[in-house]
Amino acid sequence: MRLLYSLIWWLILPLAIARLYIRGRKEPGYRRHIPERLGFFPPVAFPQRRIWVHAVSVGETRAAEPLVRALLCRYPDCDILLTHMTPTGRATGRALFETENRLMQAYLPYDTNWMMSRFIRHFQPSLCILLETEIWPNLISQCVKHHVPLALVNARLSERSLKKGKKLESVMNEAAQGFSVVAAQTRTDADRLSQFGADNIAVTGSVKFDITPPKHAIEKGLLLKKCIGDRPVLMCASTRDGEEKLILDALDQLDKRALLLLVPRHPQRFSEVADQIQARKIRIMQRSQLQNLSSDTISDDVRILLGDSMGEMFMYYAACDVAFIGGSLLKLGGQNLIEACALGKPVLTGPHTFNFEAITKDAICAGAAIRIQTASEMMAQANKLFNHDSLRAEMGMKAQEFAQNQHGATERTIALLAPLLEK
Repeated sequence: MRLLYSLIWWLILPLAIARLYIRGRKEPGYRRHIPERLGFFPPVAFPQRRIWVHAVSVGETRAAEPLVRALLCRYPDCDILLTHMTPTGRATGRALFETENRLMQAYLPYDTNWMMSRFIRHFQPSLCILLETEIWPNLISQCVKHHVPLALVNARLSERSLKKGKKLESVMNEAAQGFSVVAAQTRTDADRLSQFGADNIAVTGSVKFDITPPKHAIEKGLLLKKCIGDRPVLMCASTRDGEEKLILDALDQLDKRALLLLVPRHPQRFSEVADQIQARKIRIMQRSQLQNLSSDTISDDVRILLGDSMGEMFMYYAACDVAFIGGSLLKLGGQNLIEACALGKPVLTGPHTFNFEAITKDAICAGAAIRIQTASEMMAQANKLFNHDSLRAEMGMKAQEFAQNQHGATERTIALLAPLLEK
């Protein structure tokens, strides 16, 4: 089955490269560093040891931050190779670690044996760490062949992903058995991963809870709030294609005093979402139009502020009063609510949160989040929270307590990785 999987990769390779050029029309980053995706890299220096961390896109890269910083601190003789699959992930990594001279970045090659073998021989990692749901059969096979220990950390596996994986059960079983250690977010995730044959599984929690909101981002958020004035702010964070229409359809139900802060998940959709809003004759301002947060103002007739910037999610959360987490109004699996909780914001989430099932349920049980079924219900709940200061404050306090009580996953993960690095 893995031979068939590899053959399919070679057959679709021209299409994969063509797709990079097509996507590059909206996001030029896809047309950069293409040789890296085929296994060709510039020469690199070699430290005593190199730890390879793979973080696909923005979410995984942010999640990796506390782990990467802990590794750099714990192992001063190591450098970090941080790999990605998307330009936004690479840009996020560059922004997070721009002052760290012991970290380099690259794209992960396509998952063929030849490219993965070339990658491993070029960088000679001492350890490979994959985040969340990244199980690449040939990557894992080549790590085993070249005696590179493998760890899957912050691991999660939804019921939907489990069912999909069962269709390639023999390939997934072989891959899962290649891991030296698996650090699962929850017991449910651990049980699902064990069905693929993974062993040496520990439940460590989510390292995302160990992310510290940057002080400068909070300060910028307070400045943005000052630009907005005393209007209540509903933030719709990480919205996905199709959700903005539902939100805009329900906008008239939001308190007329309120500002909607809309932040699409993917930057290539910023202009598309702006066009949707303008087509409805709704007064809009874009974050990119705010040149100076210390002096600019957003007039009261602006109904929507579009968050068309990268790397400023903490700023946006700091500026809002209530946060809705996107990807959950439609059957997309939801997004991470941890950042909003860490900043003490009441959280609203839709019915479809299967990618973050356990964390979402725990947040709801803790009183940190409320599940809504429709965009209209979201507006109604936001209005209720806007009009009841004590209720909003209590929910925000519970959100912050929920985030703080989950700390410690990074240290537990480092403890699992230590034997692999100290052999």
